[in-house]
Amino acid sequence: MENLSTLIHLDYTLMIVAIGAALLGTVSGALGTYAVLRRQSLLGDAISHAALPGIAIAFLLTGSKTPLILVLGAAIAGWLGTLLIMSIVRLTRIKYDSALAIVLSTFFGFGLVLHTLIQRTGNANQAGLDTFLFGQAATILERDVLTIGILGGIALIVMLIFWKELKLLVFDEGFAASIGLPIRTLDVLLTSLLVIAIVLGLQAVGAVLMSAMLVAPAVAARQWTNRLRLMVFLAACFGAFAGVSGTIISSTASRIPTGPTVVLCATVVVGISIAFAPNRGLVWDRIRQRRNRRSLKTAADGLLKQSQQRSK
Repeated sequence: MENLSTLIHLDYTLMIVAIGAALLGTVSGALGTYAVLRRQSLLGDAISHAALPGIAIAFLLTGSKTPLILVLGAAIAGWLGTLLIMSIVRLTRIKYDSALAIVLSTFFGFGLVLHTLIQRTGNANQAGLDTFLFGQAATILERDVLTIGILGGIALIVMLIFWKELKLLVFDEGFAASIGLPIRTLDVLLTSLLVIAIVLGLQAVGAVLMSAMLVAPAVAARQWTNRLRLMVFLAACFGAFAGVSGTIISSTASRIPTGPTVVLCATVVVGISIAFAPNRGLVWDRIRQRRNRRSLKTAADGLLKQSQQRSK
């Protein structure tokens, strides 16, 4: 009976972690599509690192590790960091990549300093805050899954409500501005949605690897289609698949962390897509090149025979 109880508990824990990872992969994959298409893939890295001081400040102010409070602190810090990047690019001559590096390193360094101060306070309640740095998906609880589901669902609903506007922002920002769309407001809205997707995954994947969860499913989906609607759907599916498969793989082997395993599964999906996607895949491209060479060789041989016959 003890073995049966342990097995049921393990299966239930695995189910909770798998559901949380699948929801995280779905949200980050769908919203990460816009970051990839706008060539802002590193923005996810900046937001995830900028969120660390927000977590520390939220804990210092409240003394609580309630997921909603920490996520709120991370979201505010990540949002402010992203707005700072946009302001630097708009108001100065500093390029986007330089502003990204400055804000990322500054916020992340500030977060590490605050994290060290919290450790030195001797507050026993601070144990577990380091999971937001490197991630620990195995510690996800029902309340965490509920938080991911509710906030992630709200982000996806907002994305669908502003589907046309965000589509114009991504593909033709100049035309969107010419018809009177508020470009800056839409930019802030899209950034806010990305912030939500990133801060939801900090506990599972960590600040160091969260950008991969945002970018990898979208990159994989891009290899299979040229349509935005299908790309968003495929990215969500790839993200969910990586979350579930990574959770299952890490549970079958001892001492393998779940978060990095999820990221590795997403990377495998990217590799398969790059190799075997019909339109962009390297394998199919090589096959097409060989067919074209054979066709050209056959045509050249035919022309050579015709010229030889005419000369005779």
